[in-house]
Amino acid sequence: MFLNNCWYIAAWSRDIERALVARTMLAENLVLYRQQDGAVVALEDACPHRKLPLSKGRLLGDIIECGYHGLQFDCSGNCVLAPTQSRIPPQASVRTYPTAEKYGFVWIWMGDPEHADESKIFEIPNFENPAWGKTDGGVLEIDCHYLWVTDNLLDPSHVAWVHQSSFGAPGTDDTPLRIKTLDDGVVVSRWISDQALPPYYAPLVKFEGNCDRLQHYEVRVPSVCINRSIFTPAGTGGQESELNDKAYVMVSYNFMTPIDENTTTYYWLQHYNNDPHDTVIAKQLNDGAVIAFNEDREILEAVHMGMQNTTTPKLDLALDAGSLRYRKILDGVIAKEQVS
Repeated sequence: MFLNNCWYIAAWSRDIERALVARTMLAENLVLYRQQDGAVVALEDACPHRKLPLSKGRLLGDIIECGYHGLQFDCSGNCVLAPTQSRIPPQASVRTYPTAEKYGFVWIWMGDPEHADESKIFEIPNFENPAWGKTDGGVLEIDCHYLWVTDNLLDPSHVAWVHQSSFGAPGTDDTPLRIKTLDDGVVVSRWISDQALPPYYAPLVKFEGNCDRLQHYEVRVPSVCINRSIFTPAGTGGQESELNDKAYVMVSYNFMTPIDENTTTYYWLQHYNNDPHDTVIAKQLNDGAVIAFNEDREILEAVHMGMQNTTTPKLDLALDAGSLRYRKILDGVIAKEQVS
């Protein structure tokens, strides 16, 4: 079961042009295209006649023509031409979905269109700040339920074993965690003191020697995951510390769009507080993220298969407290939506 009345990412804006693009989101089939005025349209991807996907048809101006018998649909989902007969059937229409573009993404509201509100799109602070750099980001399809991914992104401990060549570093396996409950999510965090820099970040910070490191893992409803890493010279970090001018801040924004109960589309970008014009660093960061996220994918696909075919009870560890709390919050929001 999914939360419907919220915004999900359907694509990078750069990937939606003057062509029909098929997407499956929350087990619903959609077709996307960009109109001649630049606006993105999202419609149900099924002609009402025999349910041929409209994405298998043709884009004629701003009209989709079905590839079976030529029924044509406008951007509001209404049939405007039925060439095999003089009368357009009154029930010839397809569902349309509200869309918005922000932060380089196409967002789709999957629930009641009357509740679609662009102000509810998750905010990315400093996105337009010229002093901050950002990567081109990417997209990855993972053959697992999206909540296994959110579990993973509320678990700082896994990096010690899954990401030994990138995010892992001393202290990531046994330093105590703090859990904070938000109105719409959970934060799991910890400061790790006086340790060597992880390989992924070592070339990027502007100071020498060991560091104090913040691991901040946050998940917001429905499936927005924020990983914030802060590195300061050893002895200058901590829960109440003020960031000094040598602090390196990296925020990874991770957006999970469920395809169905067994598959997830994972969109991401990295945002950091220096080197805004260095394309070499941006590529290095993005390439490293691709490697790390594929390491996650290998683990999570195996977890999904294992949990689908389990013959014995599963075990929760103390490190699962954050993800279990988040699932409870999400379940409550979904239950409230079901009765409203």
